[in-house]
Amino acid sequence: MSNSTSLFYTGTYTGADEQGIFLCSLDLHNGRMEIVNGTDGIANSSFLTMNEAKDRLYAVSETDEGAVYAYSVDAETGELHLLDHKPTKGAAPCYISLTQDGSHVLVANYTSGHVNAYRIGAKGELEMSSLIQHTGSSINQERQEGPHPHSVFHDPEGKYVLVCDLGLDQIVFYRLEDGKLVSHHAAKTAPGAGPRHFDFHPSGQWAYGINELDDTVNVYAFDSQAGDLKILQTLSALPEGAARGSASADIHVTPCGRFLYASNRSENSIGLYHIDPSTGLLTSVEWVSTNGQTPRNFAIFKGGYVLAANQNSNTIVSFKIDKENGRLTPTGHVLEVPKPVCILPVAKCKH
Repeated sequence: MSNSTSLFYTGTYTGADEQGIFLCSLDLHNGRMEIVNGTDGIANSSFLTMNEAKDRLYAVSETDEGAVYAYSVDAETGELHLLDHKPTKGAAPCYISLTQDGSHVLVANYTSGHVNAYRIGAKGELEMSSLIQHTGSSINQERQEGPHPHSVFHDPEGKYVLVCDLGLDQIVFYRLEDGKLVSHHAAKTAPGAGPRHFDFHPSGQWAYGINELDDTVNVYAFDSQAGDLKILQTLSALPEGAARGSASADIHVTPCGRFLYASNRSENSIGLYHIDPSTGLLTSVEWVSTNGQTPRNFAIFKGGYVLAANQNSNTIVSFKIDKENGRLTPTGHVLEVPKPVCILPVAKCKH
């Protein structure tokens, strides 16, 4: 791969008999994208993650009988070869990540309301080491009748596993001890917020969460010693005057720590926020159309690009980042992919 090309995998809502995980390329000169190859045999590969060596890829199968898949990655072609797949013993796993040391896979099961940890064997095989069932509810009777973990990830130091539970209005902290998830603390959001996705500032001082149900973005102070979050600020994830749609989706901070982006599926937009370098607080700047429908996920790429996955228009759209102010400009390039819902860059972004 040349320095002018970046690779990424795309997860989709497709059947097991169709190609569902696609390896794609991004031309860093102009934002043009192409499909390189595809992998079948997995239904609804709605979230993906890779290990640091980039020779293993892990995916969830977001189905009523959820599963997690492990693949080896061909170093020359990027093709995926199935190593193992195991049930999550739950429904609709929608997020997957790795612990910082790469020893365990973490999975959030939205519908059944539980979280899994899997130990990764020497040959890439998966062994479930922990299953934690969340309990409780919150004020939105339609969407918060029970627990709904929507993302699971570790803090910058790898001390804690955090779970955004949309159904409980909580960000739940665990410690992973000998493969077991051990309860530590639960940080609360506003009632009815519905925490969905989350990202840490590169400094580790602050963190940012997007709330699906009330279409807001939270700024948190992160206490790495105590394992806790304190809300510093709450802003709208939508432009002023926009109708609330309970559809805010994804959130990412640029590696430079100056800009934050948040996507919303009712407005089909990505919002830009500037980050105050001394306080971590946000200032709303603008919202840009994703030129498609239902941007469930997006990713930031080296060379200064954002790629948005428009689930219901079957497209991925590329945008150029203005390095001075973070504003997004469409490149004019669109990639047709069936129901794209996750974009996973292969190389770490250095923008």
